[in-house]
Amino acid sequence: METPTRRPGKVVCIGRNYREHAAELGNAVPTAPIFFLKPTTSVISDGHTIRLPPQSAEVHYEAELALIIGRRATCVPEASALDYVSGYAVLNDVTARDLQRADNRFTRAKGFDTFCPISHAELSTPPPTGARIQCYVDGVRKQDASLTDMVFPPAFLLAYVSEHMTLEPGDIIATGTPSGVGPLRAGQHVEVRLVDATGTALLSIVNPVDHRRLTIV
Repeated sequence: METPTRRPGKVVCIGRNYREHAAELGNAVPTAPIFFLKPTTSVISDGHTIRLPPQSAEVHYEAELALIIGRRATCVPEASALDYVSGYAVLNDVTARDLQRADNRFTRAKGFDTFCPISHAELSTPPPTGARIQCYVDGVRKQDASLTDMVFPPAFLLAYVSEHMTLEPGDIIATGTPSGVGPLRAGQHVEVRLVDATGTALLSIVNPVDHRRLTIV
């Protein structure tokens, strides 16, 4: 069932924030956060269909924890950064990997319509100790990592981004994906989960995958 779609002012995504993911793509681990923006037109919610564009033959899933900004944040200190977070959601940073390689940039590869599923549900407090981010495709687990495996933790990321741009209520920071990224095919279902240390799901978003429909307006 489809749920209401968030309408953030901006979606800030962090790249290469898990060492093993950087390695699987042949990239060095960054010494400072790498971030980029996804257009708000890419945002969809639970049950909405991820549309595979004809421009790409290799679209990948990327499971991520997302921070929902609750109040205006400019140059906030790391020690109090999480005070500016109103909730924690799960997000799929869908990526046209072949276009990312061709462009050596993020914008086109990650900016297609429907390429940013974000859960409508959220946690009001930080994920518990031992929480893990996971991705399943047709029920098969593809990604599974502890949130503590991040190179830069959420508080540092928020503080760092706020030094470069003001964050407004409703804005989203996607904190990066672990290793195990891989292709999506039409007809599949992809699920991103946040689970606790026992494996119990805290948050989940499921989206079907299909080819993009050509619409003339």
